[in-house]
Parts: sequence; structure tokens; C-alpha cells
Amino acid sequence: MTGRLALLFGALAMGIAPLPAHAQLESIVRDGVRGAQSVETCEDGEKADTGRKVLGGILGGLARRTARKARLPSFTPVAEFSGELTTAIACKLDPEEQKQAAEATINATRGSETELRPAVGSSASWESESRDAVSGTSTVTGVEELSEDADCITVTDVVIVKGEETRAEKRMCRPPGSARYSIVA
Repeated sequence: MTGRLALLFGALAMGIAPLPAHAQLESIVRDGVRGAQSVETCEDGEKADTGRKVLGGILGGLARRTARKARLPSFTPVAEFSGELTTAIACKLDPEEQKQAAEATINATRGSETELRPAVGSSASWESESRDAVSGTSTVTGVEELSEDADCITVTDVVIVKGEETRAEKRMCRPPGSARYSIVA
């Protein structure tokens, strides 16, 4: 991971260093001048805002392309699913896929009609509805002995994104009287 970050920052530095901003942005920024036109009041006008927007767009695009080439995760975990998904899995999935993966975890950890606890091997799979070649599975891989404080299990998530497999194990517990398991530290 640190190698990827170094690659990202190196590419950003190489892309930014040789670019004199005023030469590249002057014609774009000059067209947007409507506010202050002196050095003292530049911060108050649209010229500075337009320049920042243009430069931010250029740098943001460069950072996104570099991150994509370095295969860095590009999705943000959705807080709603933090009880069911680890960051390692959530960062590989778009929000809709995170919802599908969370539902698979809930289904895999649901007990049967006769057993309140899920059995080892209980599993649920999903396929992305928003992207090709993205799928996942949640499988109960361990059941801890019952305690007074909580009922805990181990669940393994496997996500495949364009042929690349990501595997994450999570310990999930539920307090007495609760119907759902959620990730615990």
C-alpha cells in the first residue's frame, strides 16, 4: 500500500512541477474576471475563485487517473453499512454494491427456523447490478461459544472485482435479545 501511495505522490509531483500555472490558466482565468482586478482585492473577486476551480479540476483529474492506474480503492464506505462491512471490502465497492454485500452478510448470519444461530458454512452470494465482473460472498466460518454478554461469530467476505479477489474476516456479535449481528473491534 505504501508503494502505491509513493507512486501516487510521485506522479502528482512530476505532473505539477513543470507546469507554470499562470501560463496554462491565464486565458481561462482572464475570461472569468468580473470582480476585483488589483492585487490587493484579488482574493475578493471571481478571478481567484475561477483559478482555484480550474487548478482544482486539473489536479483532481490527475489524482483520480493516477489512483486508478495504481489500482487504489476509489469508493468510500457508506456509514449505513459499517455494521456489516469492513473497510477493506467497502472501499472496493460502489454504494449499491455495498448495499448488496451488507444484505448478503445479513442473510448469511440469519439463523434457520429451527436454529437461532447461523451454522458454520451458512453463506449468501451477490452479483453487482451496477458493474460487470463484480461479485461477492459472505460465509459464516466460525461460531463462538455462547456467553452472557454476547453471541459472536466469524464471517469471511470474499469480493471479486474484475478478477481480483479481496478477502476479509470479521468478528460479529449480537447482545442478548438482539436479532442482528454487527462487526465488533
